[in-house]
Amino acid sequence: MNGRKQQLLKRHRRNKRIALLGALPVLVLLGVLVAWWLPPLLLVLGWVAHEAWFADHLFYSPRDDYRYDFPADCLSVPARLEQGVLRVDAELDGHDTLILELRLEATWLGRWLDPHVLFGGDRQDFERGVAGRRYLNLSGQKVDGLALVPRFCRIHGEPRLHAMRNPDYAGQRLLIVAPHADDAELAAFGLYSRAAEVAIVTLTQGEIEAEHYQRLGLEKAAAARLKGRLRAWDSLAAPLWGGVSQARCVQLGYYCLQLPAMAAAPEQPFASRESGESDIRSVRQYNPLTLPADDDGLPTWRNLVADLGAVLEHFRPEVVLTPHPELDPHHDHVASTQALLEAVAACAWQPQTLLLYANHLHDNDRWPMGPAGNGIALPPAITALPADRLWSPVLDAEQQLDKAMALALQHDLQGPLPLKKRLRRSIQRLLAGRRWPASGEDEFFRKAVRRHELFWVRPIGR
Repeated sequence: MNGRKQQLLKRHRRNKRIALLGALPVLVLLGVLVAWWLPPLLLVLGWVAHEAWFADHLFYSPRDDYRYDFPADCLSVPARLEQGVLRVDAELDGHDTLILELRLEATWLGRWLDPHVLFGGDRQDFERGVAGRRYLNLSGQKVDGLALVPRFCRIHGEPRLHAMRNPDYAGQRLLIVAPHADDAELAAFGLYSRAAEVAIVTLTQGEIEAEHYQRLGLEKAAAARLKGRLRAWDSLAAPLWGGVSQARCVQLGYYCLQLPAMAAAPEQPFASRESGESDIRSVRQYNPLTLPADDDGLPTWRNLVADLGAVLEHFRPEVVLTPHPELDPHHDHVASTQALLEAVAACAWQPQTLLLYANHLHDNDRWPMGPAGNGIALPPAITALPADRLWSPVLDAEQQLDKAMALALQHDLQGPLPLKKRLRRSIQRLLAGRRWPASGEDEFFRKAVRRHELFWVRPIGR
């Protein structure tokens, strides 16, 4: 998490503690004046209610408007609803990404069950208690004559359609920058599995938080080294499921959560926080090309930027996929895009386009909301983002299944859920009507396996 998200989470937990401390005197009073068993009963009911309806990390009001500015080449036209049927008087041929702006207001049930809109075999969910401007992703739909059926919410005002035209980037040379093993699959498996020419560079080993491997009788450092080896292997092996050979996958071997520190002191090496290792060459033996940092193996920012420059020169991509620097808050994701842009600035080979993705958000841990297999509505943007064009290719059922299996190959997404999360899911399934897919227990199987993938399109140099 970055600093902003850490602050939001601290405030969220502090507010919960304050509420609990405020309730304790009332519970004690009820126990004295009414019955001794009433406070324990109310505590259990309160915990169940919290897990069902108040456990989401939502760091903004559901009544806030989303704020999106679209680029000048976006076709933005008024639309109308006639007895629940969408009408658009515009020629949309050639426009591949279609976003419907509308105002939603939750009904009273929509404060307890997830509000959503059904249309064309799709379902897109929003925050409980929603009351503001939101954006449906209609890409892949025939919009004129499309029936919109709101559940646990109402549509107010006149909607507006934003239509964008993109080339099919799968036909261009692609390079995917993945801060960790699994980031490429989460963001873009559907895209890269049908791309004509794609390479994937993974920046870190992913060795931290290896407690699960200590169950094998390993000390903390040994468990971290094992996890780093496994995830480095994942970064080279899992793409083959999507048709990307090992010869087009590169593992740089830097260390998790050290990239921001490296950026702040470019010449200083930063060893792993947990594995005890300081030589990044330990996981580079299968790389298809020689890289600058192979000489000394030092985990420095200067070496990282030089490595990325060598990768750019070797694969000569026209399009580079990288984390969204304003939207995705993960420390390593922000630093990965920073390193890429520094490498591009110093490189003779110049890609033309960035495709930006977000596997994490500042403000909403559940986005994309709703069950797996549905579309991806636009994420919350309470402060307006840069006015990038959007591209949202569609994945059919077979591609979604292949994407789920690609995620199942990732060691970091295989572990069993903690008991607390299992209980929470059971309560939410019973009381809030939520559902999770059978393909895997990790939350990313719900969030990432969708009808759409979503990218922000930014020309290099902006």
